[in-house]
Amino acid sequence: MENSAVREILEKQVLTVAKAVEDKIDEEIAALERLDLDDIEALRERRLQQMKKMAEKRSRWISLGHGEYSEIPSEKDFFASVKASERVVCHFYRPNWPCKGDVMDKHLAILAKKHIETRFVKINAEKSPFLAEKLKIVVLPTLALIKNAKVDDYVVGFDELGGTDEFSTEELEERLAKAQVIIFEGESSSLHASKSTSQPRSVRQSSNSYASDSD
Repeated sequence: MENSAVREILEKQVLTVAKAVEDKIDEEIAALERLDLDDIEALRERRLQQMKKMAEKRSRWISLGHGEYSEIPSEKDFFASVKASERVVCHFYRPNWPCKGDVMDKHLAILAKKHIETRFVKINAEKSPFLAEKLKIVVLPTLALIKNAKVDDYVVGFDELGGTDEFSTEELEERLAKAQVIIFEGESSSLHASKSTSQPRSVRQSSNSYASDSD
């Protein structure tokens, strides 16, 4: 008896949702039917302008080095890069940790090609003591997630990626999307989690000294 009642409730809910969807589609069809040639031409022109703007953005991003994962040779180049690009993911690494660095490199190279809206770079922390100190880089590898020339978030080591270097590219992608440093079109409940409450840190702001963690 209980199963029958539950089934009836579910059926009513499904019908309600279906009716709402049907009504929405009917509204959209009716709106399209009311369009005259001028309206259609205006929509077409607006769409063409949007496509033109996106093409211009892509061209500018590529000119700035987006679309590939590259190494920044100096601290001076780092400041120039974060100033030029709205979104930057910077991997701080140490060469004598080839395994850990290679794992992160592999995933970031894939994401750089997929998310052309973001610049993906790496920098040798040992050769960038001033920068490492300013950004409080302690554990390696660390990803600094930078928006509008300010460090908005960090991915420190692999703790947030399952605590192992066997994490997937998709897991890293979701973490970067949670920080809104990439535009992510996938579906994941984790993306709706509250954003980090840490205060964005300007790349020009001073902070504590750098110390490498060799664990």
